[in-house]
Amino acid sequence: MSGERLKTSLSPAAVAPVLARLTEVNAGFVARVPGESSTRQPVHTVYGGADLFRADSAPKLGELALRVMDEYAPDAVTFARGLRLQGADALPATAARVKALTRALQRDADAVRGRTPAAWFAFTVYDRVREKLRREPVEDFRIDFEDGYGNRSDDEEDATAVAAAGEVAAGMDRRTLPPFLGIRIKPLNPDHQRRAVRTLDLFLTALLERTGGALPANFVITLPKVVMETQVRALVEVFEALEVALGLPAGRLKVELMIETPQAVLGLDGRTPLPDLVAAAGGRCTGAHFGVYDYTASTNITAQYQLMQHPVCDYARQVMQTALAGSGVMLSDGATNIVPVPPHRPAKGRTLTVSQRAENREAVFTAWRLHYADVRHSLANAFYQGWDLHPAHLPTRYAALYAFFLESFASASERLRSFVARAAQATLVGGVFDDAATGQGLLNFFLRGLNCGAITEDEALATGLTIEELRTRSFLKILQRRRNA
Repeated sequence: MSGERLKTSLSPAAVAPVLARLTEVNAGFVARVPGESSTRQPVHTVYGGADLFRADSAPKLGELALRVMDEYAPDAVTFARGLRLQGADALPATAARVKALTRALQRDADAVRGRTPAAWFAFTVYDRVREKLRREPVEDFRIDFEDGYGNRSDDEEDATAVAAAGEVAAGMDRRTLPPFLGIRIKPLNPDHQRRAVRTLDLFLTALLERTGGALPANFVITLPKVVMETQVRALVEVFEALEVALGLPAGRLKVELMIETPQAVLGLDGRTPLPDLVAAAGGRCTGAHFGVYDYTASTNITAQYQLMQHPVCDYARQVMQTALAGSGVMLSDGATNIVPVPPHRPAKGRTLTVSQRAENREAVFTAWRLHYADVRHSLANAFYQGWDLHPAHLPTRYAALYAFFLESFASASERLRSFVARAAQATLVGGVFDDAATGQGLLNFFLRGLNCGAITEDEALATGLTIEELRTRSFLKILQRRRNA
């Protein structure tokens, strides 16, 4: 039938209005649901009171985290056993055997991996955590003028806003800031709206005066306790006025929304307002962050049971995922509020008893295990970012991340390598059927692992992709390039 003219019943003129309406509606849908963001997402947000922020806060937090590891987890086996990492029970128990295993790994890690994979896993997680704490201990920091700062006099908050701006400017000059940075203002409710806007204005004005008009890379303003679109639109109007007044490019100021109330998850009309809250930001919303403790308190859960893994939190996260899927808005989980701090500190000129040291160790590891489990729960539910509130949380944040990626590395690598080799045709590997969307998902897995330091570039090459291909961040572009090669 090649070249033969086929008979149809509808004329192009009859179909044209229908297709035109479809084109318009589809364009509107794509504008609201453009797909997942291709930019790097930080694995966490560390937050602290604005009065405590300093230009070198990030590297100092890394130093403090390493000191905690030195004291309570001086070797990989202790760390793995304390966190109950996969295969930790099979690790050696005596100091002599641990030293021997360490020497063997230093000589030939691949050989040890073949003989004792649990040992390789424990030492790899431990070494990569320590390297991360030295190199980039904090990926994102939020200078907090809300819960972490409290309600103070106007004069005091004015002074803090200006001082914090000066510290950010100094950090830009010294290159000590983390890759992502922002401030959290107070909520735009009747009690705090004027204070929130004034703090933002003072901070940005002072910062840009000191930097000659430059903002840090990946700078964002976090808006807490959002309940109405009007609040988001109002903040955008403030952004627009500030951009004009300060000479910033239009759209430069971005916002993250804190989802902390039941009304932000499910509205009074039975619909979720989340897509409308994001739309109200006019393309400026980069993230939606779940606030565990305000949310659980708002649902009348008593303090003892206000936990990251409470079922009401899972429900809220699932609504956030479903409502914002494909929007390009990055999701973040909350923070574990049990801090890994020892209960006993030695008095001046005295040392701790054996029992006190044991209690300290148990307290730290109990808190570490809780944080580790919370982070793993978030990751398993596709919340790849969370909040941390203490330097001692950093070791378990990265341990949970690295264990998560390394445990799935072999199977994900095999599936992605096979899928790319067959050039986007459906493939069955190990009983798991992959389609094109899964191909992008697998690529995202490796990109996240590379970004946070869980996976090395050499290891990523096991996917069959080059580093240049991985950096395109697009599965479709990789296949197109290969087909055109």
